[in-house]
Amino acid sequence: MVEDATLMKGRVTVYSVPGCPHCIRAKTTLGALGVPVCDVDVNKHRDIRARVKELTGHNSVPQIFFNNLYVGNNEDLQNLVCSQDPEWLEHLVLSVRDEAVPLDAPPVPAKNCRSETDGAGCELSEALRNLILKLYSDHLSEDGKTVDYKAMSRSLYFERYCDLAVRLQRVELLSLSREEKLAFFINIYNALVIHGNLRLGFPKNIWQRYRFFNYVSYFIGGEVFTLQDIENGVLRGNRKGVGQFLKPFSSDDPRLQVALPDVEPLIHFALNCGAKGCPPIKTYTPEDIDGQLRTAAEAFLENDDSCVIDSTGREVKLSHIFKWYKGDFGGTDEKVLNWVFDHMRASQKKRKLQALLSTGKVKVSFLPYDWSINSTD
Repeated sequence: MVEDATLMKGRVTVYSVPGCPHCIRAKTTLGALGVPVCDVDVNKHRDIRARVKELTGHNSVPQIFFNNLYVGNNEDLQNLVCSQDPEWLEHLVLSVRDEAVPLDAPPVPAKNCRSETDGAGCELSEALRNLILKLYSDHLSEDGKTVDYKAMSRSLYFERYCDLAVRLQRVELLSLSREEKLAFFINIYNALVIHGNLRLGFPKNIWQRYRFFNYVSYFIGGEVFTLQDIENGVLRGNRKGVGQFLKPFSSDDPRLQVALPDVEPLIHFALNCGAKGCPPIKTYTPEDIDGQLRTAAEAFLENDDSCVIDSTGREVKLSHIFKWYKGDFGGTDEKVLNWVFDHMRASQKKRKLQALLSTGKVKVSFLPYDWSINSTD
C-alpha cells in the first residue's frame, strides 16, 4: 500500500533527533508508505519535546502520530506494518489522505515541515547526514578508524546518497549559521573523501594526494567546492593550506562569503582525509557543535598515536597535524603545547604534561603520519 504524499490532506508527525537509527528506520518505513512526513527535531524544540512527553508519556524517540492518532515508537510502527491484520494501518493512511490536520494534532514548529525530497538546505543536509550515518553504521569499524569501501560501494544507501548529493547545488549556504556551516561542511568533507575514494581510487603518493584534494569536489549552492576549498577556504577562514601559495578564495570569489570569519582549530580533529593517521570519522550536528568538536579533540589527544608525553626526555611528541597547521594552534611550540594542555581531558596524560610545563622548557617533535588507506581490508 503506497500512496502519493502530494495528494494527502493530513500529515504524519515524527518527533526525532539527528543520527538516531530508530528514527531513520521509522522515516524510511513511512517514506515507503508514501505518507507526508513532518520531521520535528526535538533537540531544537525543547518546548515541543516537553509537550510530546505529556502526550505520550515517553522521553524516547521517535514518537509517531498520524494526524492526531498516536502510533508509538519505531518498534510499534514496524509491528504495525508487519501485522497480519493490515486494517488499522490502512485506516491510519486513509485518515491522513482524506482528513486535514485537526486542531488537536500534536505541535510542530511554526515553519512548514517538508520532507527530505524537497531539497531545501536544512532538510537536504539533514537527509544527507542521516544517509551518511547509516552508511557509517553499516561500513565503519566501531572506533570509526577504518572503512569497508568495497561493501559500501555496493550499498543501496550509497546509491541514494549519490542521488541526493547532486541536489547540494540547491543548498542556500549564505543562510547557514556558523554552527550549521561547521556541521554541514565537516560531514560533507568526510563523505566527499569516501565518495572520491570509491569513484577514483585512493591517492598513493604526494602528487596524487595533491590532485585528489584539489580535484574531488561537489557543486554546492551554485559553486564548486573541492576538498581543499572546504577545509582551508570555508572551515579555516580562507587560509593557505599545506603546500598552497595562495588563499583558496580571492577577494572577488563569491565563495568567500561562505567562509567562516576565523580559523576553527577544532575542525582538525573531525576531518578525515581517508588515511589511517587521521582522526576517526563521525557525524556532527549544529546543536552543541563546539562541545562535539572539543570531545573529538580530547579523544584524539588521549590516543598515543597522536600525543605522547615523554617525561624522562622532557619531550612531547604530537601528530603531524600540529606541525602542518601550527599557525592554527598559536604559531609557536610553546603556544601549541598550551593549546594541547587546555584541550586535553582530565587524565594521567594531562597531569604528566602539566608537570613538564611547570618545570621549564619542553621539546616538541612530531610523530610519523600514516598515509595508508583507512580500509578494513
